[in-house]
Amino acid sequence: MNTTDLATYNNSWFHPGGNRIKRVCWYFTNAIWINSSFPINGIKIFLLKLFGAKIGKGVIIKPNVNIKYPWNLSIGNYVWVGESVWIDNLGKVSIADNACLSQGAMLVCGNHNYKKTGFDLTVQDIMLEEGVWIGAKAIVCPGVICRSHSVLAVSSVAVNDLEAYSIYQGNPALKTKQRMIH
Repeated sequence: MNTTDLATYNNSWFHPGGNRIKRVCWYFTNAIWINSSFPINGIKIFLLKLFGAKIGKGVIIKPNVNIKYPWNLSIGNYVWVGESVWIDNLGKVSIADNACLSQGAMLVCGNHNYKKTGFDLTVQDIMLEEGVWIGAKAIVCPGVICRSHSVLAVSSVAVNDLEAYSIYQGNPALKTKQRMIH
């Protein structure tokens, strides 16, 4: 039986985009303006766009949001990003119009291959289609597509794609009912 050997870990293949100076500048910009209690939404949007994020109109970004790489982020119109949301976008994250990420939600594009002795990094994109609601402290895992108007309930973990107009709950999240919008 093999064992994990983190001394052999190597993610040199991974390039998050942007040069080293851009990544360092973003690190401090994120810490001071985005992942803080700074309340002015317009300045946050401006800074995210300055660093390459694509952001539509009417987007609300609450305090203490953490965004790893804005150049890997696309947000549509009238999206709400709640307090303490973490967008760990090693890969591309696409959030369509009218989506809501409630407080403490996490979008995680990276993971590790536990079957490899070197615990290799794996990266997959995440897509939230129109009208998706990610509940408070819920987690969307790498490679997941949340289809139109699907809901991931509070503290649930999406490890597989969510069907349109469906509500998912649990860990791993399972479909519990249809979403009816009146």
